[in-house]
Formats: sequence, structure tokens, C-alpha cells
Amino acid sequence: MKRLVIASLFATALLGAQAQSFTDQARVRSVDPQYENINVPRNECSSHWVTETQRVDSERSYGGAIVGGVAGGIIGNQVGKGHGREAATALGAVVGAIAGDRLDNRDRREHYYEPAAREVKRCRTVYDTQTRITGYRVNYEYRGQHYSTVTRENPGNTLTVRVSVEPIER
Repeated sequence: MKRLVIASLFATALLGAQAQSFTDQARVRSVDPQYENINVPRNECSSHWVTETQRVDSERSYGGAIVGGVAGGIIGNQVGKGHGREAATALGAVVGAIAGDRLDNRDRREHYYEPAAREVKRCRTVYDTQTRITGYRVNYEYRGQHYSTVTRENPGNTLTVRVSVEPIER
């Protein structure tokens, strides 16, 4: 068992000694930015004035009915005798109240419409398209061989590459 463990460690050490890795510089032949379009939402609002017709209810006046009722009651009291005077007073008050109300409210309308302006605000979502760089497609040459990769940054004229060398067993 000890021999197996020792042999495994020795084989691993040999493989580690044979495979070597180092960095070198490759010549960049071309760099093409890679773009992505994204939609960015935003609210666009506008406001404008709208003229609408509003219903307005006018208030009824009761002053004419009161004055007419009092005046009719006084006049009715002057007519008749006994119990007829009481009836004439009551009838005069009712007729006077109706006449006074009609005179006082003769030009009044139950309701009427008048124009009114109000501001209306409308909003909608619009999308603005923005273009952004997601990376760079880099074509480079290393020792006569051509390669291509995508990087986050523009590498410039040279690109650092990792070179790994290991023997091929036959």
C-alpha cells in the first residue's frame, strides 16, 4: 500500500514537472467592438386644457312665498265674518304664498349648463433604444497561427496569452 501511494506521488510530480505554462505577447491584427441594443423605458407626459359643460343647479328663493303668504293672510282676514274669516285668512295665506313664490322665482331656471375648463394630464411609457459595447472581438497572431477571442477591454496592439507546453508521448 505504501508503495502504491509513493508511486502515485512520484507520477504526479513527473507530470507536473513536464507540463510548463508561461505568458507571452501576441500581435493583435484587428479589434471589432461588439454592440448590444437595449430598450430603456421612460414616462412621457403631456397636459392640455379641456372645456367641458357643467350642470349648475340654481337655488330657490323662499322670501317671495313668505311675504306673499303674510300679505295674503292679512287680506283674507279682512274678508268675511266669524268662521268664514278664519277660512278666508287661511286661503289668502296659501294663495298669497303661491303668488309670491311665482313672482320671486319667475326668472329662475331649475338647472343650467356653463362651460368649465380643466387640465387633463396623460402619460405613456416610451422606450428609448440605447447601444452599448458588450466586448471586443480580437483577432490575433501568435507564432504564425491566427486566433480569435472576445475580451471585455480593448487590448491595444498586443495581447497577453498563456502558453502551455507539454510533451506528447508516443
